[in-house]
Amino acid sequence: MLINIANMLTGLIGVAVVLMGANAFRAPQAAAGFGIPDTPTGDRTFQAWLTVKAVRDIAIGLSTLILLAGATPHLLGWFILAAAVIPVGDALIVLRSNGPKATAYGIHGPTAAVMLAISVLLFVG
Repeated sequence: MLINIANMLTGLIGVAVVLMGANAFRAPQAAAGFGIPDTPTGDRTFQAWLTVKAVRDIAIGLSTLILLAGATPHLLGWFILAAAVIPVGDALIVLRSNGPKATAYGIHGPTAAVMLAISVLLFVG
């Protein structure tokens, strides 16, 4: 039961990250919602960096889905635990950039917490 819930949540995260990456790849200005104030989304050089991030988001989302399909729950748990560093880092970047605390604590923080909970479910399930 716990494994099924963890697998469903892992799949949702994988799909969401692929979709976020695809959206940012298609429209780099979508990154303005990340939480960094005064994001220069109209600057072509900055758009190139946003595209790099988008491609990496797509790759991590696909990696998540591949591991969901073929890995043991224990290995998937370790992967999700390691990947939880990403939203923690995102929250720290937003805070360091004097971005909205609501974004850091209301989006990136809960994402990391959910990923931590999923990894625990995969370990004990």
